[in-house]
Amino acid sequence: MIDHAHDLGCVRDATERLLNAVAELDNAALADASRLPGWTRGHVVAHLARNADALVNVLEGRPMYESAEARDADIERDAPRPLDVQLADLRESAARFQSRGDAPADWTRTVELRNGVTDSASRVPFRRWVEVELHHVDLGIGYELEDLPEEFTDRVIDFLAQRFAGHRDVPSTGLNAGNGRVWTTGGGATDGPVVVEGTAADLLGWLAGRRDGSALTTNGALPKLPAL
Repeated sequence: MIDHAHDLGCVRDATERLLNAVAELDNAALADASRLPGWTRGHVVAHLARNADALVNVLEGRPMYESAEARDADIERDAPRPLDVQLADLRESAARFQSRGDAPADWTRTVELRNGVTDSASRVPFRRWVEVELHHVDLGIGYELEDLPEEFTDRVIDFLAQRFAGHRDVPSTGLNAGNGRVWTTGGGATDGPVVVEGTAADLLGWLAGRRDGSALTTNGALPKLPAL
């Protein structure tokens, strides 16, 4: 069962780690390339601020973004801002999200995200937690997949394994982290089954498109995963 209050607390902790880390940068470092193709660190920070506001929209029954074009334009507009402005925006937008999350609400209701995707309102804090933690890693400033909380890593692997379950292009695949945790995904393609083994961090990196899977071992060809 999803505990939105627990996840809101995890978002708060992850955001504090992120803010402390970004505060150690300077304007030049913020303008350097991130690990995401075509994005500077400024793009990543700007996206995180706008995503917080977008999820407030979701929780209040409005469209997550006005349009895909408006989302991209907002990130491009905000990415070049100096560090102090970026930090203030990131902190204030995060506070708006936390305030909305702390307000009384029906957390069992269904909400709409981007591209017609729907989910339980109770999972929105977890989705924000994913954004904060993975994009912290994407900044390339010393926070790695191995540094993520164990609970977070296991839950995101669960989430992504469910997302790819039954996908027509992904063979039946077993995931083994070597720590007693085993997941299954895929099952839509005719080939397989495939067993993929590695650390939880490497499995998460592969599933989330942050690592190429070269550190993983498999009994066959490593499945090619669709874009998230």
